[in-house]
Amino acid sequence: MATEARQRTATPFYRDSRSIASILQVGFAIAVMVGLWLLYTNMMDGLRRANLLPSFAFLTQPAGFPIAESVIPYDPTMNYGQAFIVGVINTLRVAVTGIILATILGLFLGICRLSNNWLLRNAALVYVEIVRNVPLLLQLIFWFLLTKAFPRVQESINLGGLIYLHNRGLTMAWPEAHASFTEWTPWLWAGLLLGVAYYVARRIQFVRRDRPGIALPWALLLVAGTALAGFVATRLQTGDWPVVLNLPELQRFNFTGGLAVTASFAALLIGLVIYTAAFISEVVRSGIQAVNKGQREAARALGLTNGQTLRLVIFPQALRIIIPPLTSQYLNLAKNSSLAVAIAYPDLFYVGSTINNQTGQAVPVILMLMGSYLVLSLLTSLVMNWYNRRIQLVER
Repeated sequence: MATEARQRTATPFYRDSRSIASILQVGFAIAVMVGLWLLYTNMMDGLRRANLLPSFAFLTQPAGFPIAESVIPYDPTMNYGQAFIVGVINTLRVAVTGIILATILGLFLGICRLSNNWLLRNAALVYVEIVRNVPLLLQLIFWFLLTKAFPRVQESINLGGLIYLHNRGLTMAWPEAHASFTEWTPWLWAGLLLGVAYYVARRIQFVRRDRPGIALPWALLLVAGTALAGFVATRLQTGDWPVVLNLPELQRFNFTGGLAVTASFAALLIGLVIYTAAFISEVVRSGIQAVNKGQREAARALGLTNGQTLRLVIFPQALRIIIPPLTSQYLNLAKNSSLAVAIAYPDLFYVGSTINNQTGQAVPVILMLMGSYLVLSLLTSLVMNWYNRRIQLVER
């Protein structure tokens, strides 16, 4: 009788909220798949009529266009795939360098925003408010035009014989390996192994004693000290320095030697660093201010100076708040590098657009661009999320 009563009082499926929710979700998924299928078939019909069916076969064909700036060897006789790789490397070059420099500048500005010095605090405030409210594209064009305002190569601005500024960018002295570099290499490996061993041993010691500690700076100092000792020992043994400065020399039409940085790369890097640092400074400032004031008072009670309080007490705790929004700024910097097309820097988007214009294979090229930026963003997020998990507090 109880079973019959439950059957009579059972809720019909069309009145059950869970059943209705499941039916709606399935129906929505089917509608999305049908819509995507219609878009795909319509696109393929249009490309078929235009005789432009998607294919990646063009990657093996000669590119036929020069790239003004390349870290790896490249010439127009190489194929489109190699040209695309040059664009990827150029984007990585800007993104990695920009992230490092923007982090340093943003950290400095964020600390200045909280300084007791009136001039320093307000100068940082003016910088942040001006830079972050001016469009990045406009800033890139400004820096590019500013670099073009420098004198000709023959009339370059000489900064101590190490850096020369001109309308083609800048040329600077750059270290290069000398004949005795191979004799110095074992010292480098020895320093690296000693540094790693010291770091691991100290971390194990801190864990066993259940106390915090800093091991990385001393490990790096050990690596640098060993490398420096080997540098001097190699000089005394061979009579040559293992690494020497390659100084630029002005010839008739251009410089020889040193490192040449084009105006496009310099403008892009300066613009991205200055723009992103303004946002990073606000992330740093908010993270520091989020730390409980009692931590500062406790540090003062222990007799720590302001610098020690910031370095040993406040900033390690603020990092747990800073890292997540800082990841977003790193991703923005990497993706904003695509604006390089406006100042003729051959980054990933610039090279991809050129390949698309020559081959007409818009769909494969766009997929390659999207995939490249997606991989770059995911790798950045992976590293930052790993570091974020590593510095989080572990409750017992």
